[in-house]
Amino acid sequence: MRPTPTHLIVLTLVALTLGACARRTDIPASSLGEDDDATCRANGVAVGSSEYAACRKDRDVQRSNAVARADRAQRNLGEHMLNNPDRP
Repeated sequence: MRPTPTHLIVLTLVALTLGACARRTDIPASSLGEDDDATCRANGVAVGSSEYAACRKDRDVQRSNAVARADRAQRNLGEHMLNNPDRP
């Protein structure tokens, strides 16, 4: 069966709709490459202790800093491209 223009339009709309579900600000559960719980437990702290809470908070801060750096780099790249349209 050959795709008709109607099929292509429907396929394009479906692809755009599904693409809208993914946002750049979504943070993957393991953006640092490891599971926070497993990392904190590997440090020898008991779940529920103040050291465990501090470890999880530190991991969250590290993740937030990484996202902020990536956002800043993306913004800087966009500004560079807008300010220098002639140079690649």
